[in-house]
Amino acid sequence: MRKRRVILLGSTGSIGASAMKVAGTMPDRMEVVGMAAHRSAQKLAQAANLFRPEAICLVETTFLAELRSALTYRPKLFTGEDGLIELSTLSSADLVLVAIVGVAGLRPALAAIDRGKDLAIASKEILVMAGEIVMNQARLKNVSILPVDSEHNAIFQCLEAKRTAEIRNLILTASGGPFRRLSTECLDQVTKSDALQHPTWKMGQKITIDSATLFNKGLEMIEARWLFNVPMSRVQVVIHPQSIVHSLVEFVDGSILAQLSHSDMCFPIQYAVTWPDRVPTSLKPLHLADVGKLEFEEPRYDVFPALNLARKAGEAGGLLPAVLNAANEIAVQAFLADQIPFTQIWKLVQNAMERHSNLASPSLDDIIRADSQAREFVRSALV
Repeated sequence: MRKRRVILLGSTGSIGASAMKVAGTMPDRMEVVGMAAHRSAQKLAQAANLFRPEAICLVETTFLAELRSALTYRPKLFTGEDGLIELSTLSSADLVLVAIVGVAGLRPALAAIDRGKDLAIASKEILVMAGEIVMNQARLKNVSILPVDSEHNAIFQCLEAKRTAEIRNLILTASGGPFRRLSTECLDQVTKSDALQHPTWKMGQKITIDSATLFNKGLEMIEARWLFNVPMSRVQVVIHPQSIVHSLVEFVDGSILAQLSHSDMCFPIQYAVTWPDRVPTSLKPLHLADVGKLEFEEPRYDVFPALNLARKAGEAGGLLPAVLNAANEIAVQAFLADQIPFTQIWKLVQNAMERHSNLASPSLDDIIRADSQAREFVRSALV
């Protein structure tokens, strides 16, 4: 029986909380040896005091004194962006779970791969921005990239021992968010409170807004393209409001395999940690008779342009996925700050993509520069 020694990057967010729940229920399979948080000193200290990892990292040093005073033991303490990299390369760890929003997780993820550590990815941005670089490096170092997003984890399970040549389509399911039946005219009037009412998942504000715009699914399309080495033309989306079927794979013979479970991030996290094994769990089992019915419908591409924008960025490659991701992040911040209406999020992202020149096979520095430029473009458009 294999025990994973895990570092949690983003331990105080919703993914981190689910990961710690998994660790607490199967200590013979998962040991937390490192934790990181951006600025939530009290939450980080509370979690560290419970799991007592050998090292922790607080990126924002302003709250360092607060962290130290709340700790009941003395772990190795790292700070700043460099501290994330040091934590990610701990010799005692064999798996790094990355659940940091935005570009901040990219360098730590690459550093972990370079040290031969497997990566469990919950942060879409890593593969959206630098999928080619990350996957090439993983192949070079012979490490596993294990998806934690429920959709990609579902595809990962459906594809066990299958060949890429056997795949016709990867089909990502989307709940449709809170506005899946609203007209374009009604979308102009929705509020921040409306957009944060996700029908099936409890998530952070940024990803909840992304679910409402469908940018979350658009980013997942690009991520899937790199994770499973298929062209964008073979990555599809279907609306599935029950969020029971987490994704499907259509094979060349016409067969479709799907992975089903309740909407609980502990399922994909546990599978990523225990892979290639399946182990008994205390998580709620799925009873199909209780579910009653499963519905599927085509996305409304004209009303929710995020999917087409993501497909365009994914097909073009180069810098455009990073531009799309960065522009969306700043646009979502502006919406949450009541600076723009909901539908302006798509328009700002589209404008950023149209005005940014692309570059084939960019370096990591090129990608990070494009990320910064796209953010600045959107900020200037808000003035």
